[in-house]
Amino acid sequence: MNHNTPLSPRPLSHLTDVQRRVLSANQLRAHGVSAARATAQCRPGGPWQQLLPGVYVLHPGPATSEERLHAALLYAGWPAAGRAKAIPEQGKAAPAEAPAAIVTGLAALALHRFSSAPPLLSLDRIDILVPRTRRLRSTGCVQLVRAHAMPGAEMIAGVPVAPVPRALADAVAVLDDAEAVRRLLTEAVRRGHTEPAAIVRELTQARLLTRDHVVDAVDALLAEGRSIAEERLYTMVRGFGLPDPLWNVDLRLPGGPHLGGLDAYWPEHAVAVELDTRAPRQGQEEEAEQWKECTRKREALERLGITVVHITPKKLRDCLEQQAAVVRTALMASAEREPAAYVVILPR
Repeated sequence: MNHNTPLSPRPLSHLTDVQRRVLSANQLRAHGVSAARATAQCRPGGPWQQLLPGVYVLHPGPATSEERLHAALLYAGWPAAGRAKAIPEQGKAAPAEAPAAIVTGLAALALHRFSSAPPLLSLDRIDILVPRTRRLRSTGCVQLVRAHAMPGAEMIAGVPVAPVPRALADAVAVLDDAEAVRRLLTEAVRRGHTEPAAIVRELTQARLLTRDHVVDAVDALLAEGRSIAEERLYTMVRGFGLPDPLWNVDLRLPGGPHLGGLDAYWPEHAVAVELDTRAPRQGQEEEAEQWKECTRKREALERLGITVVHITPKKLRDCLEQQAAVVRTALMASAEREPAAYVVILPR
């Protein structure tokens, strides 16, 4: 008898259906099944099959996409060997100790319900994100992606899944099809999964912006992101009863220099809204210089008595009512301020 096999096997009642069908060697041992018995069960014509090293599917037929996902995570070490973790609610963050392995890449995007990602069952590989220090190799359907720092995970279908920006970067890293890359990036923004800046940040960290087809896709992404942000800004003004502004204007001093473009401007109140759609593709120095330029522009306008409200696309997506309240407050406060300097307003 294997001395590691417990005398009182743990019951299977606490496991989910898929956890009962897919178990690691350590989990089987915890349930009273020795390594020799597991091997015997997987002989030709037997009732089980070994899907990956140390991971067993407890039926003879083809593994489902859900079983392949759980098998890949078990191989990579999630849940921890010998334990069956309670699965958090759908959409909730995984427990702090859980993500020793996280589904990423196209498999993660399929779980996030991207229509432009292939269905799970059609994927030949499942990308699993693991810490770079893990001594483990890719095998079978499992392709390991090593991370210097593991991101937070979202629980979807009972498994830890990488956030959309990281999953996109890992998917784009293995895609040469320019149209497929463009569709994935555009869908991420169009369907409200994330914002362009977060995607560009991940692509930059992954050093993928040296590829021409990725750069082209990012250009389309940024245009899509700005268009969506502008539409949300229109919705905010109309939906919350704000007075109509002048849209997309340039301000200049009479006979003087250009002051900058604005997405919305209320000349009677000297209040402006500027969408912060910056998505830097360079290094930290370039990003800092971009921010300095934005700051100089805001300070120049405020010296002239113009209040500038900066709004990010994320805030327009997540808290539209709150942003409307910020703009309304600025408009109401204009009655208590000194009149602003005269500026020339031109269409942008």
